[in-house]
This record gives sequence, C-alpha cells and structure tokens, in this order.
Amino acid sequence: MQTERRVISVVVLNEHGVLSRVSGLFAGRGYNIESLTVAPIPNSEYSHISIVTIGSARVLEQIVKQLHKLIPVLKVIDHERDKTIEKEMALAKFPIAESLSDIDALCRAYNGKIANVGDDFIVAMVADEPERVGNFLKAIKKYNPKEIVRSGVVAMER
Repeated sequence: MQTERRVISVVVLNEHGVLSRVSGLFAGRGYNIESLTVAPIPNSEYSHISIVTIGSARVLEQIVKQLHKLIPVLKVIDHERDKTIEKEMALAKFPIAESLSDIDALCRAYNGKIANVGDDFIVAMVADEPERVGNFLKAIKKYNPKEIVRSGVVAMER
C-alpha cells in the first residue's frame, strides 16, 4: 500500500476543546500528525488549522470524511500538491564563535536572516517551503547549532 504526504486545512469555530477534538480524531484512529499549526483568522470568530499527515489514499480519504463530521468544523480543504503554497519557519541558535557572515549568507539563500544576536549566541530565522527548510537544517550542522525550533506548515490554495 503506497503512502503519500497530504496537507489538510480545517476552518473551525475558535472555541476551547476544538484542537483536542481534531487531534483526538487522529489519535483515536492511529493516524500520525507530522505537523500541526493553528492560528485565529483575523477579524473573525474562526481559526485555521493546517495539518500535515501521511497515509494511504484510503486512510487520507477517511481522515477528510471524519473531519467534516466534527463539530464545530466549518470547512475542510484537502490541498492538491500542485495548487498549494506551503511555508514553514525555523529558528536556529548558534554559539557566537561561529562565522556570522557565513550563517547570514546561508540564511539569505533560504529566505531568512539573522533574527537576533546576543553576547554569546546568534539566532537565525528562515521561512521557506518545508523541503527547503529541511535542507537548511542539514546545511547548518557544520556551524554547531545549540538549539533548533521548527514551526509547522501553513498552507493556502493558489
């Protein structure tokens, strides 16, 4: 059975317990969530949830059907890969001893920049497609990052 990666967006009423119900749907059926991002939709009473999951076509179809049944889900968007814009962000903290100019050049290559510099650290930030963020994280290993934080995917139809 072939598995595929899928991005699903869910628009829900912004109230307590909604995220628990959505994640519970996945957990209760043994589906894994690779990435989960939630934020309120500006000037509304709704939130947008972006979920990245992996499964067979049948499993993914079941996930979408079950999400439609949840209350208070208003809309479920099963994104088509070639019609979707996906972005993700990562922060990485480096010792100040590492080359600031090299890290800055690498960040710029991945739509990023130096976000903060302290007495003993440098924090870099990149925001790009998930695969490119992964490539950035591989590329920075030689600069000895002390901490890395990666956001979840946000997605929107073109």
